[in-house]
Amino acid sequence: MKGFVLGGTSSGVGKTVATLAVVRALEREGLAVQPAKAGPDFIDPSHHEQVAGTPSRTLDRWLQGEDGLRRNYHRGEGDVCVVEGVMGLYDGDGSSTAMVAEALDLPVVLVVDASAGMESVAATALGFREYADTADRDVEVAGVVAQRAHGGRHAEGIRGALPDDITYFGRIAPRDDLEIPDRHLGLHMGEEAPLDSDALDAAADHLRTDRLRDVARTPPEPEPTDVDRRTARETADVDGPRVAVARDEAFCFVYPATLERLAERADVVPFEPASGDDLPDCDGVYLPGGYPERHAAALAHSPALSSLADRAADGLPVFGECGGLMALSESLTTTDGETHEMAGILPADVQMHDRYQALDHVELRARRDALTASAGETRRGHEFHYSTADPAADARFAFDVERGDGIADGSDGLTEYRTLGTYCHCHPESGAFDAFLASL
Repeated sequence: MKGFVLGGTSSGVGKTVATLAVVRALEREGLAVQPAKAGPDFIDPSHHEQVAGTPSRTLDRWLQGEDGLRRNYHRGEGDVCVVEGVMGLYDGDGSSTAMVAEALDLPVVLVVDASAGMESVAATALGFREYADTADRDVEVAGVVAQRAHGGRHAEGIRGALPDDITYFGRIAPRDDLEIPDRHLGLHMGEEAPLDSDALDAAADHLRTDRLRDVARTPPEPEPTDVDRRTARETADVDGPRVAVARDEAFCFVYPATLERLAERADVVPFEPASGDDLPDCDGVYLPGGYPERHAAALAHSPALSSLADRAADGLPVFGECGGLMALSESLTTTDGETHEMAGILPADVQMHDRYQALDHVELRARRDALTASAGETRRGHEFHYSTADPAADARFAFDVERGDGIADGSDGLTEYRTLGTYCHCHPESGAFDAFLASL
């Protein structure tokens, strides 16, 4: 599967809208498009899926390593992969857009906000291309998409100023209906605020799909010793365990690769705690992150959380990440001061704040055997949350935080019975979910 990366000059230049417009333009040419996202994001990929109709792949060198990143790319399906970058092209400690492009040997199409520039757009693109050589980075800036650019003299001025070896891939006109509303943690989810289809068609009208197809190329394959885990369940001698996975608006931050890994090794049973579902019959539970604070009143009366409390006390393995940690705690207090009882399994009270409390790639080292790691093993992930957890004085933690913030005092992985709650979101390439499944 050939591909290319849409990298931005900075955050806020309109990479997501540009990505959706490129996906739409390529699909109108009859191509099957596989979207992907550089960096540990759950929100932008939800918009990708709304337009492309297929889950977006997460590509992050810190979370997955280069081989894991390539493996995750090649597990996608389609004629062409469109990778949306994160922040500015060269920004990010551990896994920038440039690092993802290097690992996959994919060209970069630079998204430049042209709303207040013309010839300067060309100067910006040239600077981003030349910086790669100055910084000894193996990054090919192949050309430009001019975001928020008018037609006529504006577009011609941009195109005419570009050097011959920097391709003009087209423009996206400024429109109010091409802006996605945002809130804490980022944009609204794709199913909440999909872009108007006619506006997206209009955005795609001025993109050069022929040039985008021509620039795309195929990344290197992972090392031949890597195992394709898609066949794991097919060749297993016995059925896997039953894993209940919370999937609703309160628990919506989950990587497609995580669901794939679980489905390869287990029978996955989705349930919706915020909608009133009870806990299904299962051998283990996974609560992903999301927005439990927006559904705190419903969760406080959810039969699933009551059942979780009883089953956890009986030794049922339960793994909660970020929003899952919040739901497993004693209470959750929203920014308007309302306190709601949660499952009460983990000894901590959670408070929401108006500003984010942590944002970073994370590395954890297990102090003892836990659901997602054996003693001494490390797990990589990321954290991004607006809440803090106040654990009880005698609370027990499974992990030391070697990078990141964690829950408290350099610790993460609040644990009780066989329940584990972390602020860290792990990708399946980290090994966390393999360990979780092995414990069931």
